[in-house]
Amino acid sequence: MEIWINPACSKCRSAISLLDAEGAEYTVRRYLEEVPGEDEIREVLERLGLEPWDITRTQEAVAAELGLEEWERDAGTRERWIAALAAHPRLIQRPIITADDGTAVVARTEDAVRDALSR
Repeated sequence: MEIWINPACSKCRSAISLLDAEGAEYTVRRYLEEVPGEDEIREVLERLGLEPWDITRTQEAVAAELGLEEWERDAGTRERWIAALAAHPRLIQRPIITADDGTAVVARTEDAVRDALSR
């Protein structure tokens, strides 16, 4: 499995600690440094079963600068959202764990991390 993290994020550090405590094998991706492209974001969204606005951190300053609160959340604007996430990775919710079974979870809680471990 792979976990997308921002090392400054307490939820990311908690998820890593739990993975370590469970002896999980995983790869860390610092997604602010190894920025996912649009295709990769589409793939993760498919694995999550979510839309781009579902994994967007709308409280970030760049979200306000872009006016994300005003953007429509529909099929017609989906690609615009994906492009924004790729251009501004700070907007991507974290941590995200991509599991070996082809699924993914936004692992902000211990239960979500355990769910990823069970896959």
